[in-house]
Amino acid sequence: MVKRQKSYPNSAIWVSDQKKEIEAAPRRSGFLQQKALRNKARFVRLLIAALLVAGLFGSAHLFSACSSRPPVQETLAQDKAAAAELLAQAEKLYEQRAELQRAREGVILLRRATASDTSSYDAAWRLARLDYYLGAHTSDKNEGERAYEEGVEAGQRAVRLEEGKPEGHFWLGANLGGRARTSTLHGLAAVDEIRREMERVIQLDEGFEGGSAYMALGQVDLEAPRLVGGDPKRAVETLEKNLRFGEKNALYRLRLAQAYLAVNRQEDARRELDGLLKMTPNPAYLPEYEDAAREARKLLDEMK
Repeated sequence: MVKRQKSYPNSAIWVSDQKKEIEAAPRRSGFLQQKALRNKARFVRLLIAALLVAGLFGSAHLFSACSSRPPVQETLAQDKAAAAELLAQAEKLYEQRAELQRAREGVILLRRATASDTSSYDAAWRLARLDYYLGAHTSDKNEGERAYEEGVEAGQRAVRLEEGKPEGHFWLGANLGGRARTSTLHGLAAVDEIRREMERVIQLDEGFEGGSAYMALGQVDLEAPRLVGGDPKRAVETLEKNLRFGEKNALYRLRLAQAYLAVNRQEDARRELDGLLKMTPNPAYLPEYEDAAREARKLLDEMK
């Protein structure tokens, strides 16, 4: 079919129609633009609604996940409770320390306690104490060195946690002394540190552990070379300051007897050794009493 062309009677009418179409074109364009804007706005609203729904769902999921985690305070409380239980178990093993394997097991428990509660002063100084006992009694040189080294670190941690309490200072000083006996290099460097720690113990609690800080200071003067400050006469003077605290401390009386022997006071030494062997030992310190009594008998035999 042939499409009929629109006819115009004259050119004036044709021009008029063209003019109308030209004038209508912007209106049609504006209508289309408005329609596109409305569609775009509708799309944006739908997108925002979708994002809000997703955000609410995500927040709910996050809240649910977070609420399933224990609060920080609850976790800390659990760690402290676990450390306290380990401390109780380790203390029972410390009471059996004369059997050296029990001391080793106690050290392991105390390591776990300090890891569980890094702020535990009791765990730190108790680890230093048991490390010292292990280092002093093991026949394995390497084990002894490791024990003293760990004991020094544990003692330092205890001092950082509670500088104003004596236990950390005392067991830090004791492990420094133990390490010094196994290493010439550490021995020369440790004398001043040991003195400082034991003097701090005396400042805080002069009678701590039967005046054991005086005993340690006297032992330093007995064992250290004169080159680094050793002095047997000063050892006697220091140890005699502890007479009012150390009467029932077997290791103290042994050190005093050794100091008397170092300055040729034989009868005074004999008196202390005899008194030591006649003591009724404190059950809590029975291993230390047996160590002291064994050494006292040996000295008395040498004095005959």
